[in-house]
Amino acid sequence: MKLSEVHKTAGEIKALTKKYMIDTYERYDFVAQTAKGMYLYDEEGHAYLDFYGGIAVNSAGNCNEKVVAAVQDQVGDLMHTFNYPYTVPQVLLAERVCKALAMDKIFYQSTGTEANEAMIKMARKYGVDHYGPNKYHIITAKGSFHGRTYGAMSATGQPDNACQVGFKPVVPGFSYAEFNNLDDFRAHVTDDTIAIMLEPIQGEGGVNPATPEFMKGIADLCKEKGLLLLLDEIQTGWCRSGNIMAYMDYGVKPDIVSMAKALGGGMPISAICATEEVSKAFTMGAHGTTFGGNPVCCAAAYAEVNELLDRDLAGNAKEVGHYLVEKLKTLPHVKEVRGKGLMIGIEFDAPAGYAIKHGCFDRNMLVTLIGDRIIRLLPPLIATKEDCDKACDILKEAVITAIECKESPHVM
Repeated sequence: MKLSEVHKTAGEIKALTKKYMIDTYERYDFVAQTAKGMYLYDEEGHAYLDFYGGIAVNSAGNCNEKVVAAVQDQVGDLMHTFNYPYTVPQVLLAERVCKALAMDKIFYQSTGTEANEAMIKMARKYGVDHYGPNKYHIITAKGSFHGRTYGAMSATGQPDNACQVGFKPVVPGFSYAEFNNLDDFRAHVTDDTIAIMLEPIQGEGGVNPATPEFMKGIADLCKEKGLLLLLDEIQTGWCRSGNIMAYMDYGVKPDIVSMAKALGGGMPISAICATEEVSKAFTMGAHGTTFGGNPVCCAAAYAEVNELLDRDLAGNAKEVGHYLVEKLKTLPHVKEVRGKGLMIGIEFDAPAGYAIKHGCFDRNMLVTLIGDRIIRLLPPLIATKEDCDKACDILKEAVITAIECKESPHVM
């Protein structure tokens, strides 16, 4: 039976979810049925303005026609194979990505945390191969977020975050320095340090961009001390920040960069790109993956990357993002607006983020929340100024209702 022929009410879907699924997410009270462009549609056809983009995934728009067509074209020919034979989607995507980033080599995975795990492993293997068994220490930033598997979780500079609580001891060999504080990073360098690992813009940490002085200083510190520069572009990469990759705005180049989210346009794919020299750390059997480089996912990613680059969606993110930031600054109770391109955090002067988030949902708009004061906006990069006007109108109503009228949101 086709899934499209299964007819269940929204109530039945929610009940089955509660019965069978492990509950680690706070659900919105709707069933996502279809999506297109800037909108998601529920089981009754109600449209929701999408300002979270699948958490920075659907950058060329929900169900982008060229991405959908690429999946449909590929899936009937070769859905999956192991990584021993050559496949056309893999190599075409590899060429497109490496040339766009001016990097030498690529390795595919399926998720962002896997990409960061691979980046950590490659850096440590490089250190051990070149300097001995103790050269494995990596410095990351306080407030960072690198994923939920053990290595990536251990690299995350939020020891009291829910992603670490209850899962300790973490993997040894990491230390955390203050973001945007070059002196603190320098103070954490030891004889065992092999790399510094950073997000150019902290996402889960509150949408905090690195300052140009800090990023340039970190790159210089790495050169001075012979360290590798590892950049986590899982969320910031592929045009989100107003450039192809966020690091390009800083005039630095990483030894390894990780990417995911927007890369697949909705299909699960991630990757690391590395310089020729550093990539040699991954020898036969040193690392591997079953699903990384899946032909359907690579075909989708090839279409998505082409859309992002050929349509200059980085340029649109930069222009529309600037417009949106200026409008957001005029909203009531805004303490600060941070970010770059269409990766934006709005910090309010009251702990009303939960009510604002659900107030937006009640008005048919989807946003994400960080802590109790920060609303994060990650819309598809096809967003127009008209979409931003609508979003700001909804946010204004939600803020006034939540803070001034102190009304509790209706939630499931």
